[in-house]
Amino acid sequence: MKRFLLPLGVFIALMVFLAVGLRLNPREIPSPFIGKPAPAFKLTQLQAADKTISPADMKGQVWLLNVWASWCVSCREEHPVLMDFAKANVVPIVGLNYKDKRDDGLGWLNQFGNPYTVSAFDGDGRVGIDYGVYGVPETFVIDKNGVIRMKYTGPITPQAIAEKLLPMIKELQRA
Repeated sequence: MKRFLLPLGVFIALMVFLAVGLRLNPREIPSPFIGKPAPAFKLTQLQAADKTISPADMKGQVWLLNVWASWCVSCREEHPVLMDFAKANVVPIVGLNYKDKRDDGLGWLNQFGNPYTVSAFDGDGRVGIDYGVYGVPETFVIDKNGVIRMKYTGPITPQAIAEKLLPMIKELQRA
């Protein structure tokens, strides 16, 4: 009888872990960067290879870092939402063109519009790695002091803007 109790106990433990895991939202993946300074970088701008952009340029204002690529199917779904959000002029949106070719990124923006205040070109993906990016699109809310306050994984939706991003942005802008 005792030899069946150990396998039964392991089976029950696995079922509990499975039940808990099935209730989690895969878009809400915890990030070890929340509450920590945004990783520093200095990259060339996508549209002006002779100019650079870094998080230090954004100090003093709340801003979004949106990681995107021309090859990203989900980015195409997200793009019209970003275009509408950019028109509201709530916060600067900095793009991070991730593991892309410069010409492809520029072509994407020319074809679909440019919601970004500026886009950094991360052709080799090193800055994306520094931010813990494992898939695009991903968006980070960064406060006035350069601290990451939120990470949103996947394409931003109007509902995500209204229920998650805007409340956080407004709170950070008041601080």
